[in-house]
Order: sequence, then C-alpha cells, then structure tokens
Amino acid sequence: MPIPSTPRHFLTLLDLEATEAKRLLQRAIELKQMVADGVEYLPLRHRTLAMIFEKSSTRTRVSFEAGMAQFGGHALFLSPRDTQLGRGEPIEDSARVLSRMVDCVMIRTFDHDKVERFAANSRVPVINGLTDRFHPCQLLADMQTYVEHRGSIEGRSVTFVGDGNNMCHSYINAARVFDFELRIACPEGFEPDADVVEGAAGRCTLVRDPREAAEKADLVVTDVWASMGQENEQDDRAAVFARYRVDAPVMAAANPDALFMHCLPAHRGEEVSAEVIDGPQSVVWDEAENRLHAQKALLELLMVGAPR
Repeated sequence: MPIPSTPRHFLTLLDLEATEAKRLLQRAIELKQMVADGVEYLPLRHRTLAMIFEKSSTRTRVSFEAGMAQFGGHALFLSPRDTQLGRGEPIEDSARVLSRMVDCVMIRTFDHDKVERFAANSRVPVINGLTDRFHPCQLLADMQTYVEHRGSIEGRSVTFVGDGNNMCHSYINAARVFDFELRIACPEGFEPDADVVEGAAGRCTLVRDPREAAEKADLVVTDVWASMGQENEQDDRAAVFARYRVDAPVMAAANPDALFMHCLPAHRGEEVSAEVIDGPQSVVWDEAENRLHAQKALLELLMVGAPR
C-alpha cells in the first residue's frame, strides 16, 4: 500500500467540512441499506485497523470490529496489557511503529493530548474513539439517527442536559458543523470548557433549568452523571445533578415530535427516567446501531476516499 505523505485524521468533528459531514451521513445511510439488502462490498480487503483501548467499551469495540469485518478487513484489539503502551513506551514511539504495520488506528483513551500526539507521529489515519474531551464518532451516529427519523438537523433546536463533558463538547462542535442551535442545561461548576463554547459562534447557550432548556426542542440528549474514571465522584455528583434528569416533564417542554438520545450505557432513574428512555420518543437503539454504519462511512473516507 502506498504511504500517504499526509494522512488524514479524525480527532474531532471539526476535522470534517460541513458539506463533507453531511455527505458522510448520507453514505452511512447507504451503507446501512446495503447491509440490509445483502450487498457484498469489500473496499478494505487486506486492510487492518489497530484498536487501542485504554478505556473499555462495548459499542466502540463491536462497531469498529464488525465494520472492518463487513468491509473485508481485519481489526486488532489492543489493551494496555497487550502493548508496550501499558509499560511506559512513549506514545510517539508506539505511533511510529504501529503505523508502519497497520492501515488505520483507532484510539479510545483518557487524555485528548495522547490522541493528538499519536496522530502527529502516525503515517496512517488516526480516529478518536473517545477521549475525556471529545467523542466525535458518537456524534456521527447521533446525527445519522436524527436525519433518518426527522431529516436535516440544520436550523433545529437541540438540548443537552447534564455534565459539560466530552459528549457535551462534541454536541457543541456538531452545532458548528451541522448548523443547529444548542441549549445546555448543567449545574454550576460543571460547564463545558470555555474555549469549546466560544468556538461555537453564538450557536450555544448555557441554561440552569432543564425544562427551560428543553422548551420547543427538536432533540433532547443526556449522558451519565459520572463518566468513566469518575466513579469515585458518583455519590457527590448524584446530589449535584439530581434535578438534571430527563424525565416526562422535561420531554413535555420539548416539541411533541422531539426525539430523545443517549450514548449509553444509561442509568435509569438517574440521568434519564425509564419512561423516557423506553418510551416512544427514544431512538437510543437506532442510535447505538448507527455507530456501526457511521464509522464504516468514516473508515471508507479515511482509508480509500469518498465514493464517486
């Protein structure tokens, strides 16, 4: 395989131009239909994806691994126990070595700087499977799901309820790329990073009351109160976030045809009530499945280019 002089990476949603991002969603929908129709499409035959997991996952691992298999390629699962990364090898050295042996690398880790440093030293595309600052692959799936159910999200109103975490940051970036209004309901001291908010150029508003934030919304989104690595804060966060639950009254404030999304895993009775996540407005299972199809479209784009 020829070695690209400047491999293309996907570290945040901002690595995609707006028109390109919309085409990628349409391509994900096409690839999903091809699977349903039994169409064999193997653009990544003899290609290998290295998957580095410093944070465990169900959806990220299965979706990338299944996606490579469906494309005729192969995925390698690498945990800290399986690599020299877990024994202190510099991330730059690991990038230089791995990128000479595989065709793409997906990393799911804590510090976003680690993904950036790996990409800076890689000869092949690098995908951010999740960091503490951003979760861009999930947003591709979320946006695909909205398009499938309601059409374009451009000009729509979206509400995010909860911690100003990596999901919140990625929704802020999505507001920029897909051109929608975002209202964030979060408690004091748990706001998203100021530099991420400032980059959204007026598309993002911080609100304290979840019902006020959900007023006339087309999409309501939440995430767990304590993310991976914050388990020791669970009790303290539960007290702070107690009123930041997406329940029936919050959904009632949104538009009647509003959708509900959650990246999963979910804690019913905490950040979302059972009646909402298991109710008719919830599309969380389509959202979870679409990780597979959106990431296949991304792998295709980074490794062979957009289809003509």
